[in-house]
Amino acid sequence: MKIAMVGSGYVGLVSGACFADFGHDVVCIDKDQGKIDRLHAGIMPIYEPGLEGLVESNVKAGRLSFTTDLGEGIAGADAIFIAVGTPSRRGDGHADLTFVYEVAREVGEKLSGDAVVVTKSTVPVGTGDEVERIIRETGTAHRFAVVSNPEFLREGAAIGDFKRPDRIVIGAEDEFGREVMREVYRPLFLNESPILFTSRRTSELIKYAANAFLATKITFINEMADLCEKVGANVQDVSRGIGMDNRIGAKFLHAGPGYGGSCFPKDTLALLKTAEDYDSPTRIVEAVVKVNDSRKRAMGRKVVDALGGFEAARGKKAALLGLTFKPNTDDMRDSPAIAVAQTLMDAGVAVAAYDPEGMEQARPLLPGVTMCENAYEAIAGADVVVIVTEWDAFRALDLRRVKELANAPVMVDLRNVYKPEDMRAAGFQYVSVGRA
Repeated sequence: MKIAMVGSGYVGLVSGACFADFGHDVVCIDKDQGKIDRLHAGIMPIYEPGLEGLVESNVKAGRLSFTTDLGEGIAGADAIFIAVGTPSRRGDGHADLTFVYEVAREVGEKLSGDAVVVTKSTVPVGTGDEVERIIRETGTAHRFAVVSNPEFLREGAAIGDFKRPDRIVIGAEDEFGREVMREVYRPLFLNESPILFTSRRTSELIKYAANAFLATKITFINEMADLCEKVGANVQDVSRGIGMDNRIGAKFLHAGPGYGGSCFPKDTLALLKTAEDYDSPTRIVEAVVKVNDSRKRAMGRKVVDALGGFEAARGKKAALLGLTFKPNTDDMRDSPAIAVAQTLMDAGVAVAAYDPEGMEQARPLLPGVTMCENAYEAIAGADVVVIVTEWDAFRALDLRRVKELANAPVMVDLRNVYKPEDMRAAGFQYVSVGRA
């Protein structure tokens, strides 16, 4: 089949490369000429493990190509995926669907044959109806169907998630749409990946509901971590104890500085706005958003406390290890590190930082932070070392070297990477999350 992927960002590029690896003929389309030029040169616009090699091999095989010309890209396509950004809209928090609707209109105007238009972008309930209306208004003479096919890709593990999905959700209103999508995903049918056909609106809501539920699990265990600190319990044992219950499950029960990234913050907010519009308030999600927002600065205050409080902290230095919202990505969107660093700087603390992949993205977001070449450069002269993101590179620090370089043997571990007993034995004042 021929597949057109409109949008060559995180979702579009990963999905396009994986579809090409399945044997489909894929064209990735993007209005950013610079991005397309870099892709032609083999330079990835994002960091995702394994992506560069996957793109390179499929370009060489002639199954994957890139263009800025939408009309050329969608010509003869059986499925046209819309994978453009839907950021939170300024002022009200609704998902900004400007790019989705622009693509829909241009697709309708340049459609050259029968095709299924697939919304891969995360969009509120009812967006597919509007996309269908926009395409129909262009007066195209070709048969088309609009389908919802949300993505469930974890940054840092996206290729594996795409090729071995725990489910494929397809929202279609007619057999034409279902038939084409079955063929698109036929390579995965052979691996018996579960597929769920629903109505289009149901599919759109599934994506938001899934992300809101995962965000709720993260926020719940973070509140339990706070309680553990008060009563002298261990949140990691609590997580294991409740996660062994199959009704709850062990994933997303790791206490830390709060969730961030490209999905959870904007999707929980968009779900709240949709619920308000339909007069069906989601109080639990509302609480999750509020608690998560406040938690990030609370983690900054935790570091200030380790420095002796606000008066004692002024003029001291903190070393932040990890800036991206999670490891194995360069994504800084809504990263807890931003609020932690800002809280420290507001308290008069000098901040030095290092991240294995996120330095370029972090610089414009944290202009007051000194960016370092490696972890030990950031640690040199620091009064406290803070692990913000659990990169593998920070799991086996040379603790003797850390003590020699730092002004004081103080570590605040916001990801519980180390064991308290090991850190005490190494001579550190050690503060973690949800553990005595």
